[in-house]
Amino acid sequence: MKIIAVGMNYATHNKEMHHTLNRLEPTIFMKGDAVLKDGKPFFLPDFSAEVHHETEIVVKINRLGKNISEQFAHRYYDEVTVGIDFTARDLQSKLRNAGLPWELSKAFDNAAVTGKFIPLAEAGEIGALQFRLDVNGTTVQTGFSGDMIFTIDKIIEYVSRFMTLRMGDLIFTGTPAGVAKVNVGDHLQGFIGDRKLLDFYVR
Repeated sequence: MKIIAVGMNYATHNKEMHHTLNRLEPTIFMKGDAVLKDGKPFFLPDFSAEVHHETEIVVKINRLGKNISEQFAHRYYDEVTVGIDFTARDLQSKLRNAGLPWELSKAFDNAAVTGKFIPLAEAGEIGALQFRLDVNGTTVQTGFSGDMIFTIDKIIEYVSRFMTLRMGDLIFTGTPAGVAKVNVGDHLQGFIGDRKLLDFYVR
């Protein structure tokens, strides 16, 4: 199982991070085998003083595929959840400023948190999902999947040109605005619509 993630896929997040808004292709990076699930706590790493939450829609690949056409991409997933792409922001900035790859700031242990997967038929239309993150009972991020710069089907088409997608692979589809630092003791809860799918603590 591999974890594929999309960077800068919402205009609002690009604006808050001062990234360009015009993109011709998705920005893809990998998160190793960093998955954290089942409500287990996330432990802040000792190499970063600024770990940010990035709330995202996550889909799970359900069959083997390569060079998948956008028009058939919907056949390759039928489960969805909300997840957190944890980012060591200070480390990311340091690596970027040095012109180095910034994978370490994204693919460290447990940096890919996933909630409970539910059938897409229960969640709703993939292009019209409302999702949010609450921290300590306060909503800090809200998103709408229809605001993605690159749709999930387009992402699948693009990624499958370069690598074979396999059953169980996860795709983190990008975060809207509102990313922020997490602290010890924070309680994070993620929702699609009013359905809570993610619930864990930062330790």
